[in-house]
Amino acid sequence: MRRGTGLLLAAVLMAASGCGLQSGSPMTDDVRPGTVGRGEPLEGAHLTVTSKEFTEQLILGAMMGIAFEAAGADVLDRTGIQGSIGSREAVKAGDADGGYEYTGTAWITYLGNSKPIVDPHKQWEAVRDADRKNGVTWLPASELDNTYALAMNQANYKKYRTRNLSEVAALAKKDPGAVTLCVEGEFANRADGLPGMEKKYGMNIPAKNVTQMDTGIIYTQVAKGKCTYGEVFTTDGRIKSMNLVVMADDKHFFPNYNVAPMINTKTLEKWPAIAQVLAPITKKLNNDVARTLNAKVDVDGEDPHQVALDWMKQEGFVKSG
Repeated sequence: MRRGTGLLLAAVLMAASGCGLQSGSPMTDDVRPGTVGRGEPLEGAHLTVTSKEFTEQLILGAMMGIAFEAAGADVLDRTGIQGSIGSREAVKAGDADGGYEYTGTAWITYLGNSKPIVDPHKQWEAVRDADRKNGVTWLPASELDNTYALAMNQANYKKYRTRNLSEVAALAKKDPGAVTLCVEGEFANRADGLPGMEKKYGMNIPAKNVTQMDTGIIYTQVAKGKCTYGEVFTTDGRIKSMNLVVMADDKHFFPNYNVAPMINTKTLEKWPAIAQVLAPITKKLNNDVARTLNAKVDVDGEDPHQVALDWMKQEGFVKSG
């Protein structure tokens, strides 16, 4: 699971022992300040950035590291740690200084809550306040929200014209055969997946209309129209590349997974400029940006670090050295 809802014991052991956190390589991007890092306020700092192993996280980790480099820091790259707990524990323990993390993951997986908070800002505030005691500081969150959704192809959209999950529920009631779903096995059985969504929206989708499959296959099956709707992650690059239409969660059932910088508190106290260095980058992040950048890696086969660097230059955050 990309957000850490199905963690293996091995990941816990890895985090506890620090295994996998001892490696890393210096970032050597030839960059100088653009709109971030002016005056090189991090000169003299030795900072370590971390991330999980999936595409979006690799890109975000690279962005953070590149920003620190432009601001004058020496940066050690420890991105790509398997599972959620490893990167989280690295920041908490001080083995890493920062990384981009999801508010929903922190609230549910790390902090042990069962019910998400509907309002994204209040969700972030709750995480920020609860994590202070753990020596972790959460800087302001972005609009980038990597949560669940249902999506359909253009042909089915033109046929049924549903724009949100309430309209999907209405279609299921009016024409039960029209609503067929392709979903992951876990999503099909989780309270915060299909069963909960059906309950929240008053849907009653027959079991014969639901097909379970691996995540990657869902996108191609939906694109081909083999099922009317498929479970997707809202920032996945394949949404853009396959021109899928995402249904709005108009009753706010799915948790918020807004991305925000998660910084070791002692590091931030020593180098408070980290907050101002990251602020404009975080503010620019949203689902459209994430889909575009993720697609460059997952669809076009580009390198995540290079994708991050190109975007940082394109936005004027950094310049070539």
